[in-house]
Amino acid sequence: MIGLWSGEGVPSGHPLDGVLENLNWFGKRFHGDLRADALLFQWKAGRLVAIDPSAIPIKLALRFATLGRTTTGRNWFSYLHRLMLARNTTASLKLRAVDHDETAAMVYDKQPIVDYFRRIGEDELAGMMVIRGDKRRYFFRLRRIDHSQKNAHR
Repeated sequence: MIGLWSGEGVPSGHPLDGVLENLNWFGKRFHGDLRADALLFQWKAGRLVAIDPSAIPIKLALRFATLGRTTTGRNWFSYLHRLMLARNTTASLKLRAVDHDETAAMVYDKQPIVDYFRRIGEDELAGMMVIRGDKRRYFFRLRRIDHSQKNAHR
């Protein structure tokens, strides 16, 4: 899983469907020390910015998710992201059980969130974000774009 991955949501009726894409979400980056940049956004062509998820009040984000799908929400986020820049990695990769099967998981450092992953192709992962205390699941897909990292860590 080490390397850079681009992401896209999989519509499922979750409040966050379409929000991340509207805010220019790029994907995730997994490092060799099993740490991760949980939220990468594209701000300019070729420039990725890591956002610290702890700066996002998750319950409010879910409650006002419809704003995140608007042009106004995108414009606000383009200014607010400067206040949310990650100073370091923001999550850890671990093995976790989900539905009685052990799988790769990314555990957020300062949020009650775990992303679970299943490999669906050589360079493709299915993801499911679980927020503690919320029965709804956000689904997404990741595609590896950093092939040099993949081959260097086999």
